[in-house]
Amino acid sequence: MKLRDLVYRLYARRVEGRLDHAQVPKHIGVILDGNRRWARADGRTLEQGHQAGADKISELLGWCAETDVEVVTLWMLSTDNLDRPADQLGPLLTIIENTVRGLAADGRWRVHHVGTLDLLPGRTQTVLKEAEQATLDVDGILVNVAVGYGGRQEIVDAVRSLVLEAADHGDSFEELAEKVDIDHITKHLYTRGQPDPDLIIRTSGEQRLSGFMLWQSAHSEYYFCEVFWPAFRKVDFLRALRDYAARHRRYGN
Repeated sequence: MKLRDLVYRLYARRVEGRLDHAQVPKHIGVILDGNRRWARADGRTLEQGHQAGADKISELLGWCAETDVEVVTLWMLSTDNLDRPADQLGPLLTIIENTVRGLAADGRWRVHHVGTLDLLPGRTQTVLKEAEQATLDVDGILVNVAVGYGGRQEIVDAVRSLVLEAADHGDSFEELAEKVDIDHITKHLYTRGQPDPDLIIRTSGEQRLSGFMLWQSAHSEYYFCEVFWPAFRKVDFLRALRDYAARHRRYGN
């Protein structure tokens, strides 16, 4: 073992030892950013960068299990990403499909898709549906895989669902307008029934949400990390949790 690796492990153990599990966020959203830049910096292909990022997910979920996190939302593919050239999008979708299959086969995670299925190829839709169905009874971390996801699109879909529900009930527009409130819209989001994210982590140094969980993140804490996603380490994760625990969440009070 190299001296640097030994020092890193000792430091990570020290940070973990000081972590107050009572202050750990129950729902963490992660914007998995920087795969392509990591690949370019390391002399790899874009496909290798995406694969390295996909491989990191199982490590992250293991760390979450160790620290009592209950829900993890992984932004794997945005609606904007669907406009990428076919020679880039095809391999990326294959990697995502294999990753989702692996999460379902692991046996420790309950997989749930968040996003607009209709925007995705049929093969990808099938993988997402099968993974969700196969893990319905798993008593483990709920893993939201955000594939074909956009925050604005989610709100549009929620409102559309709400209107269609009202139509099924025979409500007039006036009756619908009368009863629409925050809770009513929340019940039609992709994450309905789940707690909002307490902490959102974005890697690669970018300091913006880019449309990630716009509705749910109203009271979330944000942690922006300089490291590219494939290079994200346990100590980076623990630092995010430590930073979160040190904040005083006032919710406007």
